[in-house]
Order: sequence, then C-alpha cells, then structure tokens
Amino acid sequence: MTIEQTVDIPESHRLTIDVPREVPAGPVILAFTPASASRFGSDPRTVEETMKIAAEKAADPNRKPFSRHFGTLKGMWEGDEVEYQRELRDEWD
Repeated sequence: MTIEQTVDIPESHRLTIDVPREVPAGPVILAFTPASASRFGSDPRTVEETMKIAAEKAADPNRKPFSRHFGTLKGMWEGDEVEYQRELRDEWD
C-alpha cells in the first residue's frame, strides 16, 4: 500500500502525521521527496497548471514533432494494415 500526499514544510521543519487506520501497525518506510524532484518537475494540481506545463513542453525548441514518425513503417506488411490490426485484435478473445 502506498499513500502519497503533498505537504508544505513549515519554517520550523516540524510535521505532525496522522496515519490512516487502513495502514497496518508495524514497521513502515517513510520517504521525503522534494516536489521539484518528482517525475514532471512538479505534479500539476489544477487544469490550469496542466495546461501551463503542456504549453512549456510545446514551446521547447528541442522538441521533435511526433509526425516525424508518420510513414516510417510503410510497406512493412503486405496488404491492408488496418485489416492486419483487426486480425490481431480478433485473437484477443
């Protein structure tokens, strides 16, 4: 079980933690990770923050467009590629 919560560390650097009853008593590992070290720099909490992060990524001059991959597999299969995909999906049942 993993429980994650983002908190602000006060100037005193003191936290009081109430552990949910669902967490069994006994040894646990408590880890502190600065928000700036998370996967995306900082996890967005609102739609506005998400849109801001997306805009920053889109404005990156080193960003390569996904469209550069269009047509790279052309001719890899004989026949209709869509029909081939449908055949693969029919095998899932």
